[in-house]
Amino acid sequence: MKTTVPTKPAKEAAGAPRERAERRYVFNGQSAIAPPLPAGLHLVATPIGNLRDITMRALEVLAGADLIACEDTRVSRKLLDHYGITTPLTPYHDHNAAEARPKLLARLADGAAVALISDAGTPLISDPGYKLVRAAQAAGASVTAVPGASAVLAALTLSALPTDRFLFEGFLPAKEGQRQRRIAELKRVPATLVLFETGPRLAAALADLAAGLGARDAAICRELTKLHEEVRRGDLASLAREVAAAGEPRGEIVIVIAPPASESELAADDLDTLLMEALRRLSVKEAVAEIAAVTGQPRRTIYQRALALTKERDHGR
Repeated sequence: MKTTVPTKPAKEAAGAPRERAERRYVFNGQSAIAPPLPAGLHLVATPIGNLRDITMRALEVLAGADLIACEDTRVSRKLLDHYGITTPLTPYHDHNAAEARPKLLARLADGAAVALISDAGTPLISDPGYKLVRAAQAAGASVTAVPGASAVLAALTLSALPTDRFLFEGFLPAKEGQRQRRIAELKRVPATLVLFETGPRLAAALADLAAGLGARDAAICRELTKLHEEVRRGDLASLAREVAAAGEPRGEIVIVIAPPASESELAADDLDTLLMEALRRLSVKEAVAEIAAVTGQPRRTIYQRALALTKERDHGR
């Protein structure tokens, strides 16, 4: 008598739609079926405050995924509940990434569709995730972006400052000395600056920015897209005084700062100051690359000066 041996189903090909139970979400009171979602890692932007600022594609992906990796399951659950999405959540943040990443990669290897979201806005922008994306790509998994809300772009467009070229710096260092040194490095960046800041640190950060960058126009954007959205505009020194007098603000804060008035050549002393600070942390090659990116000055000029400073430093020992 001939017998047959059951075989395991083949793993899903990267990017191929999977057979699975019907998934739904609710929009405007109507239940909708999410279309089949290809296997892979899906990077999904979520609202930065107003829950209505989500795309239809994002809802379909979140409902159709096998698993959603998020920073805080409590925060993300509010969004999912609002749209009737029941996809399981798993935490993925700075403190557990080393342990959680291999598990997510294993799910991807088994043909799962995994969505990655942050607490608000576009994932990987001042949020964890880039190591997961890099590892997923290295493993051959499909990686797809589902764009949407971004606090960086919302603040930039509301600031009434130049938008043709900008640098997103994220959060400045919390310690005063480190923050002031970083501001000195940012001083000559020929672009609008966009930074995140917290309420408790805002007054100190603005004071240091005013001292380090001078009389530049700026905007403080707070609670964007929410009921109490606020945009304050003025020069850095005036804004620093206003915030110090008003007390600690609440909510999410983005600072947008105008570029320097002139993009003229760096003074030799300014270049030396930036280079010496970078050379304390980095190799010559890395320091040159960093200062060239920050200042826009020719790499050859910076490299020659870096060699001279290194030689002077070594002779002084």
